Amino acid sequence: MSGSGTVVSIHLAGAGGAPVRQVPEARAVAGKGLEGDRYFSGHGTYSKPKYDPGAEATLIESEALEALKRDYGIELAPGASRRNIMTRGVSLNHLVGREFAIGAVRFRGIRLCEPCAYLQKLTEPGVMRGLVHRGGLNAEILADGVIRAGDAIEVK
Repeated sequence: MSGSGTVVSIHLAGAGGAPVRQVPEARAVAGKGLEGDRYFSGHGTYSKPKYDPGAEATLIESEALEALKRDYGIELAPGASRRNIMTRGVSLNHLVGREFAIGAVRFRGIRLCEPCAYLQKLTEPGVMRGLVHRGGLNAEILADGVIRAGDAIEVK
């Protein structure tokens, strides 16, 4: 399968539960995550003592948030999903176990990023149900570089 999409926006939070801020770009570091994000520094709510490559970057489709509003009447602002990278035009569920690139940075999809009770606590009731199987993708960074809003997403 080949395809492409686009990065709509990039979001970082300095610590677990901290407010998410939108940034125009972020430096991706293999084996660490996105500089400035809670999981890069090991201060995320789900940071573990054991390394988890799936915590390096999280992605969500803008189309999933549009469906959440349409189907459940729940509107989440960009970044409120607590995922790092909002995309458009690419099916993230199909990227589990696959390599893809955002600009010059290479990633590997690790697993679906299903919604959790913590996300619902930070947002509103119904978010878990509304994002099941469309809550995004946990990804490993394979090569360092800078990603930017507007970058193409290329699936090999």
